[in-house]
Amino acid sequence: MRARYWMTIGAFLLLLVLVSALALQMIGTADPAEQQAEQVVFINELHQLIRAGELEKANAATESYLNESNRQAVSRQALLLLGAGCIAILLAAALVLYMTVLRPFHKLETFAARIATGDFDLPLQVDRSNYFGAFTWAFDCMRREIKNARENEARAVEQNKTVIATLSHDIKTPIASILTYAEGLEANMDASPERRARYLSVIMRKCSEVAKLTDDLFLHAISDMDRLSVNCETLELTAFVEEAARELDAARGELCLSAPGFQAEIAADPKRLLQILENLVANARKYAKSKMDLRLELHGDTVLLRFRDYGPGIPDADLPFVFDRFYRGANVGKEAGSGLGLFIVEYLTEAMHGRVQIENLSDGCCVTLAFPILPQMEDAEKTAYPRLS
Repeated sequence: MRARYWMTIGAFLLLLVLVSALALQMIGTADPAEQQAEQVVFINELHQLIRAGELEKANAATESYLNESNRQAVSRQALLLLGAGCIAILLAAALVLYMTVLRPFHKLETFAARIATGDFDLPLQVDRSNYFGAFTWAFDCMRREIKNARENEARAVEQNKTVIATLSHDIKTPIASILTYAEGLEANMDASPERRARYLSVIMRKCSEVAKLTDDLFLHAISDMDRLSVNCETLELTAFVEEAARELDAARGELCLSAPGFQAEIAADPKRLLQILENLVANARKYAKSKMDLRLELHGDTVLLRFRDYGPGIPDADLPFVFDRFYRGANVGKEAGSGLGLFIVEYLTEAMHGRVQIENLSDGCCVTLAFPILPQMEDAEKTAYPRLS
């Protein structure tokens, strides 16, 4: 395509040069026979006048002939200059045609070929002064739109993977609880009808949670994280945490709840808050392998939910990144995991107008969840969280 483009330009310029040369030759060259006849006539006339003794007429004829010759020479020069000017105008017109039409069209052709290969990074320079200015601008806008569409598509695919991985991770936790209570039933730990009824109730509730999470996995298979539903309602946190602690401990005696001695209402989704606690307990059991403490503290208009373990803690270099999705610390060893537990904790906490922080202690690790007490939710972002002593 480029070779044909330059061949067309070359043929046009060659034709222009040939036509111009022919025109100059026609303008600048007189007929030799006609010039010779004019000279013969003038000499004969001059000879006759001299023989007749009419010298004044002979001088006048000579002067007239010379003037006419000079006039014709000037006319030929003017025609030559006019022809040269016309050729220059034609060449300038050809140059303008090339700069304003052919060259921009060639740039558009190159740009279209680059777009066809999937290269959307190099912008097309827009020159509004040529005839293709608006067309060029439209092409560059198209490039930006296609590039943005591809970037949005890539982000959507990544977010979709995150949602699926998050929900898949959350399904494991209630299944682990079901397995724990089923093992208790198998080991005849349900000595009383009340305990057996509680075990069965927890198993049934966990089965319902798995079903709901499976529904979420289906509904959000093509969604992004922002559409993972969090339905907040007024929740009395003290009673909820006490019930959740009994359920999560599963009679193992490894989770100790400090009685708060107060009540606090927050805006939260009970299902999602239970997911947060289940993730924290599952992480502690997997990595800390120690007992766990859970307690509520009241600090002004904020209630703090403190969860700590007595394990090796998290390397200080990893602390700034533990809430990133798929991030795993350097000390996880051979423990299987996806690096989504704390990412889910932070996402759901912030979706319920709370905040979360994590810190190493001298003998373990502490995760602090802070929620504004109703109706002070508008001050949630101004809350300063006390450190665990």
